[in-house]
Amino acid sequence: MHTAPIITLLTDFGTSDAYVGIMKGVALGICPAARLIDLTHEVPPQAIQLGALLLRSAVEFFPNGTVHLAIVDPGVGTARAPVLVVTERALLVGPDNGLLAPAAALLGVRAVYRLTREEYFRRPVSDTFHGRDVFAPVAAHLAAGTGPESFGPLLPSLHALELSEPRVESDAVHGEVVYVDRYGNLISNIPAAALTTFNHRSLSVRIAGMTLSPIASTYAAVVPGAPVALIGSWRTLEVGVRDGNAASHLGAGIGAAVSVEATRTKGK
Repeated sequence: MHTAPIITLLTDFGTSDAYVGIMKGVALGICPAARLIDLTHEVPPQAIQLGALLLRSAVEFFPNGTVHLAIVDPGVGTARAPVLVVTERALLVGPDNGLLAPAAALLGVRAVYRLTREEYFRRPVSDTFHGRDVFAPVAAHLAAGTGPESFGPLLPSLHALELSEPRVESDAVHGEVVYVDRYGNLISNIPAAALTTFNHRSLSVRIAGMTLSPIASTYAAVVPGAPVALIGSWRTLEVGVRDGNAASHLGAGIGAAVSVEATRTKGK
C-alpha cells in the first residue's frame, strides 16, 4: 500500500505569527501529497539544546523514511551550514548548530550533506528566514522523492552538541533536570538503564531538598498533591506531582540537581 510521505516540523517560531503556516504552504506547493505533522513550535527562542532533546525524544516513533524538519537557528544568515542528514531510518533537515546531532546519533548517521544546490531553494533566499526559503523546500523535495545526494556535497560530520551527562558512582547517580513539560513534570538526564546496576538495593531520589522513595511506576502511586519519582516516557527519571505541578511545588526547573542514591537491602 502506498503511503503519503511524512514531514515533521519542530521550531522555536511559536504559533502567534504566520511563520509556520508559510513554511507549510511552501512545502505543500512542492509536495502536495505530504503529510505535515507538528512536533512542537514552542521551543523557547534560541534554545538549541532543548530543541535537540525534544527532537530526539520524538524521531524514533515515526515510520522509516520520515523527513524531520527542525529549526532553532539563532545563527541564520551566518556561516553555519544548512544540512541534510541521512540516517538508517529517516532524513533530518536543519541548521548544523547541534540541533540535529542527538536525533541523528539515535537513528544512526549514514551521511551528511551541505545544502548548496540553489535550484532546490525558494528564490530569493532571505537572510533571516531559511525555514521558508531553504529548509522547507529541501524537506519537500526529499518527501517528493529527490535523492539526498542531489542537494550538495558531503560533509565529514555534524556539528556536535554537548549535552549534560549524569555522573555514575558505586552507590549513586547524579544528574540534572533537562526539561519541564507542560504539566510541570521535571524530566532528568538520568536514564533508566543507569539504575539497573543497583540490583537488590533500595533507591531514593533527592531533588530540591526533598527525598522521594521508592521510585514508583505511575503517578497514581501517591495521593493527590504528593510528589513522586518514576521512569517517564523519555525512559529517564522524572519527578512529578500527582494532579499538580512539580516545578511549582518544588521550586525547581531546568538545571536543578537530581540524585538517585542506593542502599543495600538487608540480606542481599
